[in-house]
Amino acid sequence: MFYDYEVYDQEIQKTIQFKKIDFDRDGELIHKWMMEEHVHPFWNLNIPFEKFQDHLKKALSDSHQTLYAGYLDGVAMSYWEAYWVKGDLVEETYTPAPFDQGVHLLIGEREYLGKGLSLPLLRAMVSYQFQEKKTNKVIAEPDIRNDKMIHVFEKCGFKPVKPITLPDKTGMLMFCERSEFEKRWLNDGLHEQIK
Repeated sequence: MFYDYEVYDQEIQKTIQFKKIDFDRDGELIHKWMMEEHVHPFWNLNIPFEKFQDHLKKALSDSHQTLYAGYLDGVAMSYWEAYWVKGDLVEETYTPAPFDQGVHLLIGEREYLGKGLSLPLLRAMVSYQFQEKKTNKVIAEPDIRNDKMIHVFEKCGFKPVKPITLPDKTGMLMFCERSEFEKRWLNDGLHEQIK
């Protein structure tokens, strides 16, 4: 299978892959993940499949974001939204640079929870986002109640900025500057890009 980005992570000794979401291939799987107890309190998309299909079609047609399935050694287990801050609601909450990007994520498959995978996965996605040379900042706005995820973002190099009010949640606005990320991870030997 062709992946949009593929990297081998020495820390977990697994290959992390991202592939753009295909409605027909991935729709039912993502809907299944949205129904999971560990997901729906933060995503609020535990809705009937017909409604979710409409939501996913709309999200896929939104040109300011790209949706990905995340894989570990070829097994789909996570969902990602990489987006341009310009054109997103969050651009009202701070003064963004033109190429700032943001990220949303969830681990869908239960057997991958609690295994220390969130950080390597997030690190791989942020590395992928920083391949856009004009991007100097990746932001996140995890639900302010989601202490685990805020901690993972901090370990990756994100710094909490301030709580922000969004239509579906109060988020913690967090910034990951390219310089901080590269200082932390660029020469760590933990991951090598496959292509």
